[in-house]
Amino acid sequence: MLERTNSFDRLTRSFAWDLPQELNMAVQACEQWVDVDPERTAIIDMTDGTREDVSFGVLDYLADRLAVHLDGLGVGLGDRVAVFRGQSVWTAAAHIAIWKIGAISIPLFPLFGSEALQTRLSDSGAIAAISDVAGGETLRMLGDLPNLSHIIVPEQAAFDQDAPRFETVETGPEDPACLIYTSGTTGAPKGVLHGHRVLTGHLPGVELSHNFLGQSGDCIWTPADWAWIGGLFDVLMAGLALGVPVVASRSDKFDPKGMQKLIDQAQVKNVFLPPTALRMIKSAGVEITGLRSVATGGEPLGAEMQVWGQKAFGVTINEFYGQTECNMIISSCSELFEPKPGAMGRSVPGHSVDVLNEAGEPTKEEGDIAVRQGSASMMLEYWNKPEITAAKFKGDWMITGDRGIREGAYIRFLGREDDVISSAGYRIGPAEIEDCLMQHEAVATVGVIGKPDELRGEIVKAYVVLGSGHVASDALKIEMQERVKSRLSPHLYPREIEFVGDLPMTVTGKIIRKDLKNRAYSEGSQ
Repeated sequence: MLERTNSFDRLTRSFAWDLPQELNMAVQACEQWVDVDPERTAIIDMTDGTREDVSFGVLDYLADRLAVHLDGLGVGLGDRVAVFRGQSVWTAAAHIAIWKIGAISIPLFPLFGSEALQTRLSDSGAIAAISDVAGGETLRMLGDLPNLSHIIVPEQAAFDQDAPRFETVETGPEDPACLIYTSGTTGAPKGVLHGHRVLTGHLPGVELSHNFLGQSGDCIWTPADWAWIGGLFDVLMAGLALGVPVVASRSDKFDPKGMQKLIDQAQVKNVFLPPTALRMIKSAGVEITGLRSVATGGEPLGAEMQVWGQKAFGVTINEFYGQTECNMIISSCSELFEPKPGAMGRSVPGHSVDVLNEAGEPTKEEGDIAVRQGSASMMLEYWNKPEITAAKFKGDWMITGDRGIREGAYIRFLGREDDVISSAGYRIGPAEIEDCLMQHEAVATVGVIGKPDELRGEIVKAYVVLGSGHVASDALKIEMQERVKSRLSPHLYPREIEFVGDLPMTVTGKIIRKDLKNRAYSEGSQ
């Protein structure tokens, strides 16, 4: 666990990864606490609306029953096992059980349709899946999955209740443990394979983004599904590894107005809120009390949303950055340094992050955000895609595919490489325009892309979803355009604004800009 220090630079200089030869995430997330304090609360189960505290001893018992069951089915070292469940105690136990037997867990969103499930289960060659009742029925209806031999619903399974504690297999930091599929915002989803070191790699960034998570009374929750790397490793497994109670609260739709009740009932002190959730809270006009830390990541927060967040929560929102391939590599920590408006934060100790030019050298100009090899949260490879894996790296660096610019010790996100708008010689990132428009009282959410234009190459176009009670009009469009001109720059304003009912989103709440681009391209140039 990181120690408090008055100097972030000193913390960065003194930090070094200390990965043991033997490392298994089941031990990190559960067994280590069973050995010293089995009654310690691991998960606060709020899935049925009432509170039930589940200890590490009980969590380990459930994981052991599942591990024994899997082992009896012949599932073992290196086999892929899907976890197709929402937030629940059994979901946590499922991943821990899979790691206990040396297999590879595959988190799958419970809202996935048949095509998404078929693609991932087929590509991974999963031989078993752990699901809830409804998910089990969905999986049984899928066809053409010859490898999928076992569908296990723990609530219905006949486990050996008297079996002894399962002896976790010996694994090392580089041994495969988790296969997480990308959201597919820039192409077909790819399986990102991580080793048992990935949890260790997340911990420094998680601690910093929550102002040293692990303080007395800390309790963490996120509305994000645990199938996303942000829910699984930024909250669930990181919280368990640090001995911080994690709240499980199953919901198909985030309710900003019901958030305070959950926080009060479960005594939540730390939350991870994706930008989409923050926008919903802002749109609902609610203020949240009782929190010690609020962290966000997945999309840029923006300077003006930071100001709003301070008023809404009474704390400074700590923004962090990463991706499925290498997560939690940049973070803010308001206890150590002030956030820089519009910037994501600073490199987390243990992760060397910089901005590179086309030659692969650090630059002070716009370039590729990259992280140096040696990061403990860096992927092992893309599953069965050696050529795509090789293309992800340039020398000693892994290229994220995001564009940014270094501002002293801070890094500002400009956009996905494919998202950068080229207009009349200017290279424009959509993030700051979206942030500016989000501060308009009429805007619920917004997506900005580049639309083909014969004169300028591209123009800035904004697709805007209006909040309740607001009506689309030409006057409102002009008002929004003038807002961007005056607050940002005349060359950044959206020459086209289209009011829409909703935006295409991934299951993790990210705007699928490629869908918006396809829509704009189909409209043709001006």
